[in-house]
Amino acid sequence: MSKITRHHHLTLNVGTAQEDYDFHTKLLGLKNIKKTALYDGDVPIYHFYYGNDHGDESTLITTFPMRQSGRRARPGTGQISTVQLSVPSGSLAFWATRLQDHGVTTRREDKFGELHLAFAHPCGIAYELVEVAGDQRVPYSRSRIPQEHAIRGTHGITVAVRDIENSDEFMQQGWNGTKRRTDRHFVRYEVGAGGTGTIVDFAVLPQLGAGSWQYGEGVPHHCAFQVADFETQDGVKHHLVGLGYTDVSDRKDRGYFDSMYVRTPGGALFEAAVSKATGFTVDEPYDQLGMSIQIPPPFLARKDELAKYLEPMPRD
Repeated sequence: MSKITRHHHLTLNVGTAQEDYDFHTKLLGLKNIKKTALYDGDVPIYHFYYGNDHGDESTLITTFPMRQSGRRARPGTGQISTVQLSVPSGSLAFWATRLQDHGVTTRREDKFGELHLAFAHPCGIAYELVEVAGDQRVPYSRSRIPQEHAIRGTHGITVAVRDIENSDEFMQQGWNGTKRRTDRHFVRYEVGAGGTGTIVDFAVLPQLGAGSWQYGEGVPHHCAFQVADFETQDGVKHHLVGLGYTDVSDRKDRGYFDSMYVRTPGGALFEAAVSKATGFTVDEPYDQLGMSIQIPPPFLARKDELAKYLEPMPRD
């Protein structure tokens, strides 16, 4: 069994707080698990978490609403380009109608023998809903979406690269990617036991220019993968450094999990995350998850300043 087991969460740079909140909770039917702020830097940015009832690993999308900062990112190679989410078999007709009824343009694709429904977040980030049979992850129980069609969690990510050679070495030797397959210009790997929630696709696009790495609206920021514990996380870091991947961070406490980051040779930022036993209830009880902003430790002394600076909290 791979030390990298599955996705933990996907993090995106989006537009406004309200726009993002409406997209994920009202349109896609996810639960807002947490409203907090980005831990890094000295200028506060919201950090929102969406998922199922408890925010289980591999159900999580997290976002940084960047519009207030005025910073936009440049899409291109060297970054994650597409978010793929799992829905039950036979659900794409429902989702195509729902999205189109809300003014969202969709198109159907067939990739690796799967049916994909492609559309975009209001800020432009590419999303795909993928029909998956037998996904046992439990969706949000109070979703606006009927349970038989509700999103189960992440399915995969697509990383845009100009060539595949160095990314292939990283995935197979450094990140325990297996089941390598190709479909046109896509190369697919699966981590852990494989299947939905473990997939990393690379789109090989040699003519596409480089994308930006900084925080900025319009592109995904990173994909986190779950590892079991600190010992495993340390082992992943030592293994990567031993292979020559020196752009690997120390462990960082993110409040709800502990993270170690690596800049992959293709440019995308990956994370190995260890969940805390308390999960998202570390700072608010389960029945109040996502109801109020939780100020992260780096900004506790500036709580009043944050309240004045940040854009209004999103409303239901």
